[in-house]
Amino acid sequence: MADELLFNPRTYDPAHFDPETRRLLRATVDWFESRGKRRLIDDYRSRVWLEDFLAFSAKEGLFATFLTPATDAARPDQRWDTARVAALNEIFGFYGLDYWYAWQVTILGLGPVWQSGNAAARARAAELLSRGEVFAFGLSEKSHGADIYSTDMLLEPDGHGGFRATGSKYYIGNGNAAGLVSVFGRRTDVEGPDGYVFFAADSRHPAYHLVKNVVDSSKYVSEFRLEDYPVAPEGVLHTGRAAFDAALNTVNVGKFNLCTASVGICEHAMYEAVTHAHNRILYGRPVTAFPHVRRELTDAYVRLVGMKLFSDRAVDYFRSAGPDDRRYLLFNPMTKMKVTTEGEKVIDLMWDVIAAKGFEKDNYFAQAAVEIRGLPKLEGTVHVNLALILKFMRNHLLEPVDYPEVPARLDAADDAFLFRQGPARGLGSIRFHDWRAAFDAYAAVPNVARLREQADALCTFVGTAAPDEEQSRDLDLLLAVGQLFALVVHGQLILEQARLTGLDQDVLDELFAVLVRDFSGYAVELHGKDSATEQQQAWALGAVRRPVVDEARSARVWERVEALSGAYEMAP
Repeated sequence: MADELLFNPRTYDPAHFDPETRRLLRATVDWFESRGKRRLIDDYRSRVWLEDFLAFSAKEGLFATFLTPATDAARPDQRWDTARVAALNEIFGFYGLDYWYAWQVTILGLGPVWQSGNAAARARAAELLSRGEVFAFGLSEKSHGADIYSTDMLLEPDGHGGFRATGSKYYIGNGNAAGLVSVFGRRTDVEGPDGYVFFAADSRHPAYHLVKNVVDSSKYVSEFRLEDYPVAPEGVLHTGRAAFDAALNTVNVGKFNLCTASVGICEHAMYEAVTHAHNRILYGRPVTAFPHVRRELTDAYVRLVGMKLFSDRAVDYFRSAGPDDRRYLLFNPMTKMKVTTEGEKVIDLMWDVIAAKGFEKDNYFAQAAVEIRGLPKLEGTVHVNLALILKFMRNHLLEPVDYPEVPARLDAADDAFLFRQGPARGLGSIRFHDWRAAFDAYAAVPNVARLREQADALCTFVGTAAPDEEQSRDLDLLLAVGQLFALVVHGQLILEQARLTGLDQDVLDELFAVLVRDFSGYAVELHGKDSATEQQQAWALGAVRRPVVDEARSARVWERVEALSGAYEMAP
């Protein structure tokens, strides 16, 4: 029997979606399955551009259906629906991050367009999508990275309401083929934020010069240069501070996609790893008979379940967001930072078990082990996102307010607010519902109660021993505190989703045993920081807890892991 918690192409039936969404998701799975594992791996290793995949997408209208907002739609089934976007992320991650990347940077490229009031640019984008074109997001530069304050893409007014653009961009996915590249720059005649401009460029224009692919991959992560590129008024998407906000709000939309891609990568790798380990005989016994192997694979499994539960629940907050409810701005960097680093841990745990098998060229695992590393480093590093979530810590932990409960959001609705998020500021004023309610609902689960003790201790820390003004400039110390806070938020949304889905309590308890160990580990790390005060050091050691051990529970969860052996293998 297939594990209902993990994606399995053999049994996949997204019946909770509308008919056209189900058809497209299933058609995408079938396209990959029909190619087979050998072709999938060969294409990855030969670094071929994804023309056949993009031809499939164009034929089916995949990108056009999923990435055209209802206001710009030509068909009723076109909308921007984060739930089905997340489902497709998972599928692309499962089969290969190269496919996901072409889709992801198309999403980023569309962000400034769908936030724009430029009707001509929006119509052009919708038409390009309908033809199966991909898009690109021209923000980063070689010298400045994503430091948009320092952009060297310069726009000189042409005297007719437009500009001539000159400058280069770096790390720009799809820059080799994009029908529309959303490019960020600044005017030469206006100083400061009022001089920012987002404009649309075409990679096929003679003034657009493709320099190279900066990575050794099918992902075309380009460097390009514009030389006196003509920007007509109808090509201007945003000016002034609105251009700055469009950049950050686009990343808010695109950043979320990394979590479900990580989930997909880990799911495919887990089928391979468990199948290999369970069928390999060492010293006369299956590898999975060894207690440390069972522990590593069980930890990997429950961490993966936790990744998936958190991501699914975060979708609901995205879809229910509005001007008066911006809680998604915490859960978004959490998906980027926490879920993707959990993915690295999942792969590492399995790799410790399968050892040399993880390097073999005929397996998916070898590319999973490489690609899982990239996701924590895209759309802002782990450190950047950890620093961001710290802005919410006091309000989240200590100053909850009442909100109506956010329901599970699998309805066929357009998530229009994502493209009218407004000014990218005011994070310190965002309030949250009481995180304790999620823990209280599972107070009888031993390790949920144990993590709740640690979360309560963190509240005491924030109230009595929080970093002072000088320590607030010590990012090394703050990041350790951020990891502790992240575990509380991670646990909260996992518990909310567990209640909505009726998650098996053995799995939940086993997962929270892992989270308790993690919290203790980060507390010890905080204790060892150079600038930690004696009070903070004493608090840190006092927050260490041992998980509640239950051998019978662990054995029952292991049976779920063991059942993954042979449950799925991609056709040759």
